[in-house]
Amino acid sequence: MRHNEPVDDPLRIADEVADALADGRPVVALESTIIAHGMPHPRNVETALTLEAIVRSGGAVPATVALVDGALRVGLSELDIERLGTNNQVAKVSLRDMGAVLASGGLGATTVAATMFAAHGAGIRVFATGGIGGVHRGDGHDVSADLTALGRFPVAVVCAGAKAVLDLPRTLEALETLGVPVLGWRTDAFPEFWTRGADLTVGTRVDGADQAAAVLDAHWSAGLTTGAVIGVPIPTEHEVDRALIETAIADGLGASDAAGISGSEVTPFLLAHIADATGGTSLDANVALVQENTRVATEVAVALAVTR
Repeated sequence: MRHNEPVDDPLRIADEVADALADGRPVVALESTIIAHGMPHPRNVETALTLEAIVRSGGAVPATVALVDGALRVGLSELDIERLGTNNQVAKVSLRDMGAVLASGGLGATTVAATMFAAHGAGIRVFATGGIGGVHRGDGHDVSADLTALGRFPVAVVCAGAKAVLDLPRTLEALETLGVPVLGWRTDAFPEFWTRGADLTVGTRVDGADQAAAVLDAHWSAGLTTGAVIGVPIPTEHEVDRALIETAIADGLGASDAAGISGSEVTPFLLAHIADATGGTSLDANVALVQENTRVATEVAVALAVTR
């Protein structure tokens, strides 16, 4: 649907994105929680615009997803991105929240799960983000909707693995249970967000975009309907010391418990705490890894477009 058509369907696809999809050209979806809840202004807006520029320079069309004025928008203007990055009333929207935020007509930043839903609805097969959610540490049985979305929507999520604040072994087990393939981008180890990973293995290693696209195309052509994870290690020069990160995570978990933080607020709290504890090093790493993920996602989207 184009911007100038009636708002009967809340899914609104920007003209540029719709034209690319109609022509079979590659499109890369981008989420918006990184803009509203992932980092401070103006770095959030600068990063979002840089990611779109990376997609364009790689030969694809960017489609940043968010809820704006009562519509689920796939493809944003620079003004939309600025609004998301400067308004302190932007809701964090996962699947359960979408109806309420759409009905309110307010601004909503989409999580991995909500972005996957929108990408699938629009016909986009590749999505770049920082890290997926997963199974939380401890015995609270808190599991991110990102995992069930990966089990439902046939979209490839290019990421630096799962956020290291999570229980990574249990997250990988959950992905296996859901039938979600986990591909390692030129690595046999599952990336651990701020570090390149070492102890956990991926299901399949892919050494380039053509190989990744071939695996994805075969997966979906066989009739499988799950998404896929492509784990991209953070560039070596931006990797954060593992001991420093583990200490910051442990301290952050203690602080969140003491403050009564729970549910969807835990991860943003921990990310902010870790950024403070590492003197901003983790934030720099976050920007570097999401840029790398976006470059890889663009390569994969370009290769996957040829398989159609």
